[in-house]
Amino acid sequence: MHTVGAYEAKTHLSKLLDRVAKGERIAIEKHGVPVATLVPANPSKREPADKVIAELKRFRAGHSLGGLSIREIIEEGR
Repeated sequence: MHTVGAYEAKTHLSKLLDRVAKGERIAIEKHGVPVATLVPANPSKREPADKVIAELKRFRAGHSLGGLSIREIIEEGR
């Protein structure tokens, strides 16, 4: 685990967050004493794909294009 001081963490937070997003863990020290740890967010909070697909199908069932085709809508937007 990489360790940085509090001042460096404050100054380079964006870069540290990029590293954490890639899976690295970073400890933050204040006067040589560890006070915090930056860790990647818990990926288990993502919705399962089958649940998202089912929600999209339910949404689609309740909405229509008012008789228009997708092609007509695309052409109208050009």
